[in-house]
Amino acid sequence: MNIKARPYFKLLFYFALLLATFQLKAQEGEPKKWSLDKCIQYARENNIQVQQSEINQKIAEQDLKASKYNVLPNLNGFASHIYNFGQTIDPFTNQFATSRVRSNQFSLSSTFTVFNGFQTINSVKRNQANLKASEYELEKMKNDIALNIANQYLQILFNRELLKNAENQLDVTQIQIDRIKKQVAAGALPEGSLRDIEAQAASEELQVINAQNQLQLSKLNLAQMLRMENAEDFEIVTPNLNDFQGVSEMISPGALYLTALEVMPEVKSAQYNLYSAEKSKSLAKGAYSPSLSLTGSVGSGYSGRNREVVETEFLGLQPNGNVTQGGEVILSPNIRPIYQDKAFMDQIEENYNRSFGFRLNIPIFNGMSARTNVQKAKLNMQQAELALEDTKLQLRQNIESAHNDAVAALKRYRAAEKSVEALELSFQYTQERFNVGMLNSFDFNNEKNRLNNARSELLQAKYEYIFKSKVLDFYQGKAIQLNSN
Repeated sequence: MNIKARPYFKLLFYFALLLATFQLKAQEGEPKKWSLDKCIQYARENNIQVQQSEINQKIAEQDLKASKYNVLPNLNGFASHIYNFGQTIDPFTNQFATSRVRSNQFSLSSTFTVFNGFQTINSVKRNQANLKASEYELEKMKNDIALNIANQYLQILFNRELLKNAENQLDVTQIQIDRIKKQVAAGALPEGSLRDIEAQAASEELQVINAQNQLQLSKLNLAQMLRMENAEDFEIVTPNLNDFQGVSEMISPGALYLTALEVMPEVKSAQYNLYSAEKSKSLAKGAYSPSLSLTGSVGSGYSGRNREVVETEFLGLQPNGNVTQGGEVILSPNIRPIYQDKAFMDQIEENYNRSFGFRLNIPIFNGMSARTNVQKAKLNMQQAELALEDTKLQLRQNIESAHNDAVAALKRYRAAEKSVEALELSFQYTQERFNVGMLNSFDFNNEKNRLNNARSELLQAKYEYIFKSKVLDFYQGKAIQLNSN
């Protein structure tokens, strides 16, 4: 390689590196765009109410585990280390003691419930239903979040198009101002025409500012729903919303309702709540039934008063209080036993005891608590039945309203579309007349405002229909999605 060419290659390398750095910084500075799917997913993961509902679900899981473990027998250990002072009966020697006595007791006991009126089984079934109800309640909460996010997302798109429409109207007016200035300078139009069109421009500038504020406010609302700390550079992806179908005549509110009954989590949650209430009633009735338990225990102990003879000491002969027929005193050996404390392990082996048996508990009178609990359980079940009925009623009414709103919004959209087409043709003719001086600025602005209002109504009907149609899809169990460009 030519040595003289090396500085040029170094310069080229540093230039490429600098260019790449600028491009990277430019990419980092670009606002992060959020799609509807990403917004919904992020909101579901970070919503406080969802997190609380997830904790409630975990609590229900622990309740279910606890009720299942209650089927197993229990096992308890016991140990004691006691010092007795004063007169007492040693439980292991059965003798009176007046000095300090140390004693130890050890035991293992177990109880297994053989039958308790199916209370244990019904408790498991009730907690299973509670867990399923909490799962569907969490799913309902996530669905509500998805609807709210989609509504606010579409509000941003609507405000963005309103801003674009307002800016386009202002651009058209600015072009007319330039043209009228030339005509006024040439004496073709009076000075008042210029003042009228400038007043129109000032009004449209205010509309642009209002549209900008509404757009920024809608972005802020969505960012707050997402719990974003910094919403200054928050931007969303613009989906393709030009092609959308009308409400199918085959999808009646009745058919939607039947489908929603199978897929909507609030219905399933209410159904499981009712099942839980039924099992709670069965659980309460179980208190009327006798209960049978199997019990067993093993144990042992130690006493400091428990002693044993280790040897004897001969102290000689001594009279025993008896005499022979000849009058001689009878002598007996005087032997003194020598004691020592019995070893700890020896006592544990000797005092080992076992027990085994059955325990039958027959409820006769318990302060009417069982009867009261059964009555309360019946009332709670009636509440659950009414809650399920109300959930279905609200669902049917919401579907009927959503279907009616979607049909009405589609009709509004089609009517507004025709109105815009007609007013656009009319405005072209008005603009031509205004350009040649056959129409004053007041009539021109009036026709221009009519077209602008029609376009705004078209946008409003468009986004209202899109949202209502997504609500209908939602009631069919479909995910809320918008086609991205």
